Amino acid sequence: MRLLLSFLLLALLPLAATAADTPPNIVMIISDDQLWSDYGFMGHPQIQTPNLDRLARESLTFSRGYVPSSLCCPSLATIITGQYPHQHKVTSNDPPMPPGAKGRKFQNSPEFNAGREVMSNHLEQAGTLPKRLQQKGYLSLQTGKWWQKHYSRGGFTHGMTQGGRHGDAGLDIGRKTLQPIYDFIQEARSAQKPFFVWYAPMMPHDPHTPPQRLFDKYKAKAPSEHVAKYWAMVDWFDETCGDLVRHLDDQGLKENTIVVYVTDNGWITNPQTGRYADKSKQSPYDGGLRTPIMIRWPGTVTPKMSQALASSIDLAPTLLRAAGLSPTPAMTGLNLLDETAVSARQTLYGECFTHNFVDLQVPASSLRWRWIIEGHDKLIVPHAANQPQDVVELYDLNADPTEEKNLAPARADRVQALAAKLDAWWKP
Repeated sequence: MRLLLSFLLLALLPLAATAADTPPNIVMIISDDQLWSDYGFMGHPQIQTPNLDRLARESLTFSRGYVPSSLCCPSLATIITGQYPHQHKVTSNDPPMPPGAKGRKFQNSPEFNAGREVMSNHLEQAGTLPKRLQQKGYLSLQTGKWWQKHYSRGGFTHGMTQGGRHGDAGLDIGRKTLQPIYDFIQEARSAQKPFFVWYAPMMPHDPHTPPQRLFDKYKAKAPSEHVAKYWAMVDWFDETCGDLVRHLDDQGLKENTIVVYVTDNGWITNPQTGRYADKSKQSPYDGGLRTPIMIRWPGTVTPKMSQALASSIDLAPTLLRAAGLSPTPAMTGLNLLDETAVSARQTLYGECFTHNFVDLQVPASSLRWRWIIEGHDKLIVPHAANQPQDVVELYDLNADPTEEKNLAPARADRVQALAAKLDAWWKP
């Protein structure tokens, strides 16, 4: 009997080793310009997001997630490197603009192209998640928003973007089709390779051009047509997320695929103009920085709604560890699947920069604000060189989630304590 048991154990060892050596597939969904509260599960009274609501129920969901920077390009660079903008040096959307230059003309100039080459080099030097995943044999696909020239500059083995400013052909994903993702998944499965998908559609990002059926759904409920179109874009984006996750599940990939969700930065629609309101995109306020963060991995990660602080810098180290790889020393984020580490965290940090670089090699030259959250207290410290008229701001996010009442003048000791921690993190 003992010999029989020994034989059975030896026979099972290769199967156990094979299972342990099979890393999970990873699908990263990145919303583009969406307010943290604009979801059904986050309490919005009008916007319907049934697919993301379901994903939240099936995930470890951090309702108090943040991105360090409230601008698309640096935020995406943080997600893919696991580093703060002052570390990876991609602090802004575009290179420095020469005096007298205009937007479109500048974007077609040799100076613009040379600046973007420097930005792409910064990203390569920092190192990226898909590049690291290649060590485990992953195939990786870029779709949607991508600022750093050809998709291969980010370490992707497959992709849609050929080098345009923020995505070119990649921007068809979601708005027109999901087929490139489906085809890639089939290719990876045929090759018996684990896969990583970067699904970063320009949704609900403007232009807000939702299907008429969805605009009609919201036009009588919204305060203006501009807002109705944005709400409809959120609904449309939710539909695409549902299509993508259902495809994974229908293909039998649910248990061995991690689905991650995050937003690159927030957006509040100005009801009069349709552009973004002051306390959203490009600002140091929660309207530009806060996002739900979700991790679905059935059978491995227990679904839970967490009030713990989480950051997009945590995603790369979390996913690398899930794949059996170690984060780089520059990745200071936590493993979000380590409940002890997450529970012990008390603070989050971030930094916001100018839309165009001031100096491509000196992150501090483009700095506008640094911020720190400890518990529910949030301190915003302006950088005098770029925000000379701003004052230090302190908010109680629990009592004042829209950051209306600046407590800094009345709580000087708290300001001093938080500022010291902010300086210890990064002092330009």
